[in-house]
Amino acid sequence: MSVSVLKNAKRIVIKVGSTLVTNHGEGLDRAAISRWAGQVAELMQQGKEVLMVSSGAIAEGMQRLNWSARPTEIHELQAAAAVGQMGLVQVYETAFKKYDIHTAQILLTNADLANQERYENARATLAELLKLQVVPVINENDTVVTDEIKFGDNDTLAALVSNLIGADVLVILTDQEGLYTADPRKNSNATLISQATAGEPELEMIAGGAGSSLGKGGMLTKVLAAKIVAKSHIHTIIASGNEPDVLLRLAGGEMVGTELLAKGLA
Repeated sequence: MSVSVLKNAKRIVIKVGSTLVTNHGEGLDRAAISRWAGQVAELMQQGKEVLMVSSGAIAEGMQRLNWSARPTEIHELQAAAAVGQMGLVQVYETAFKKYDIHTAQILLTNADLANQERYENARATLAELLKLQVVPVINENDTVVTDEIKFGDNDTLAALVSNLIGADVLVILTDQEGLYTADPRKNSNATLISQATAGEPELEMIAGGAGSSLGKGGMLTKVLAAKIVAKSHIHTIIASGNEPDVLLRLAGGEMVGTELLAKGLA
């Protein structure tokens, strides 16, 4: 019987998508973030180190600015991100405070990770925060980047952060159960892939489908993120954030969602 790779992982990056931290486009879902905090606190009690990559800033900014539709102009998106990031940080800090855990806001750009000196500084800062048992809450610095220099989505950012900090496992939480053999919304014969090797070409072929209007990432970006981290011998789990206690169940060894394993480390 297979056991989840999260069970024996020490250092974990958890990426939470927009749909899991927002109320259907009506700002941040405080109850949901509180539940994530509770699970992460339990993982830390088990001796695991956790970094979170969280979307939601633009969605929260839209709500605060009373915008019903996601803007298309870059400066409007940046304004929404700036307003919403304030709320995102506040909600995470409040949620973790119940467990006497501090959080830290980390905003990164592609340029930060492309420059060797800034890369090393970011890694040292994250390592120090983990040593202090602080949970880094990481997002792209949307207020200063343009389309030409964006990561593209937080799945890619989560992958690069995993490489940066030397994670054991990247957990990508989404509103779908995992990776299927076909789009389950269109094909009733689609079956969940419980385990595969990251980087297999056929995975990219079957991982089609669009993301929600709130977020940018569909399943393809998650499969590509797994491919990125596999080169650094990091496993990836794609699972539904709507599954009750999904992180605790994975940490207990239960197979939930799809595991994309780094080659040779299965």
